[in-house]
Amino acid sequence: MNRPAMRQELISWDDFEQVELRVGTIVEVHDFPEARKPAYRLTIDFGEAIGLKKSSAQITTRYEKEQLLGKQVIGVVNFPVKQIGPVQSECLVTGFYHPDGSVILAVPDQAVPNGSKLG
Repeated sequence: MNRPAMRQELISWDDFEQVELRVGTIVEVHDFPEARKPAYRLTIDFGEAIGLKKSSAQITTRYEKEQLLGKQVIGVVNFPVKQIGPVQSECLVTGFYHPDGSVILAVPDQAVPNGSKLG
């Protein structure tokens, strides 16, 4: 099978270590009707040291709000705040694009303490 070659820019280990990928639990999920593409507004608990962070995520195709409450996700917690419509996004929830364009969340396969660093 021929796959198109992926262009990869190499980074150093130090570059990777600067990205704070942490586990958090979704504690609030709300519709986000102001978003250009269908999305939810999320509040995620990243543990005592980091606290609660807000984000938006375009995950409405594969996830219902009820499925997301209590779900652990992996997020980048050290990006600057980004204004997305009326929402200040304080972290980036990670996921993988499915061939149909929907997003499948990156999650731990077992429960770990909120705030745990991926490494």
